[in-house]
Amino acid sequence: MKKIIFPLIISLVILSCKTGKKLPDVSGIKVELALKRFDQDFFKIDTNNIPADIHALNIRYPILTPLFLQNILGLDSTNYIPGVSRFLNLGKHMNDTINDVFGNTDWLKKDFKKAFQYVKYYFPQYKAPDIVTVNGPIDALAQSSNGYTPDFLGPDFLGISLQFYLGKNFSLYKEPFFIENVAPAYRSRRFSKEYIIADAMMLVVDDLFPDNSRSKPLIEQMIEKGKQWYLLDKFLPTTADSIKTGYTKNQLGWCNQNEGLIWSYIVKNEDLRSLNPVVIQTYIGEGPFTQGFSQELSPGNIGQWIGWQIIKKYAEKNPDLHPAELMKTTPTKILDEAGYKPK
Repeated sequence: MKKIIFPLIISLVILSCKTGKKLPDVSGIKVELALKRFDQDFFKIDTNNIPADIHALNIRYPILTPLFLQNILGLDSTNYIPGVSRFLNLGKHMNDTINDVFGNTDWLKKDFKKAFQYVKYYFPQYKAPDIVTVNGPIDALAQSSNGYTPDFLGPDFLGISLQFYLGKNFSLYKEPFFIENVAPAYRSRRFSKEYIIADAMMLVVDDLFPDNSRSKPLIEQMIEKGKQWYLLDKFLPTTADSIKTGYTKNQLGWCNQNEGLIWSYIVKNEDLRSLNPVVIQTYIGEGPFTQGFSQELSPGNIGQWIGWQIIKKYAEKNPDLHPAELMKTTPTKILDEAGYKPK
């Protein structure tokens, strides 16, 4: 694969600020949403009275408590006492750090409420889940159809793993074991609290319209994944694109300035209908950069960004199309009718 490097053109108007964008008025939409601190309640457990305190926790969190013990801590449901005691002792420092960073979560509840007002504007029947914060092991992320994530969606709650939002310079994120086995630096730089809402709302997007494109050709995966960023943008219209995509501001600026050259390169060098896992991983998978482009300026997962641009072009041509209908539109129809020819 030939390598091509595009220059970054510095501009004061690139990137995330969206001006002149008419937003729907959601101020009157009622959202019942609770934010519960499972992390704090769990670390109030008395190590001398674990069974009784776990029972009390289970009454308050009947679904999450067994899930946390068995699926997250990996404990035997019949012999969990030693494991709980060990986790409480080993996790004390982490819990103290979380309490320092997240001593106040009023802003988090407010931001989630606003996001779910937009969700209910487009999808009135969607029930906003409770937001539940947890403090779990630092050695594993949850897995979703969009890759690894700090968050998880339960039947009536949205779990936020606060141990993965302590700031990109948190010491444990820089440990060799963590970098090699949990998250490399290009991923852990997003382990900051400003990414919580976007990370979590991607799970809501996938809950509404699951990404089932894994076995599809390259271009279809690009467009299907682009749809998800399109819907995320609907739910978080005032959030910076750099937060929603996970790109750095420089990477996002490079994409915006070189959109036509990026698309031209992919079209000329790849079969858009390719099913080759290596090719698909090159353009869809996360990474510090995209092979074939600038290692300093290109982001990984550039295929999803191109897919998003195709979706936006299609949406511009169909302004009356409800997001639900767009999400159900086939990638082939979108590509054929978008007239996507970036310069």
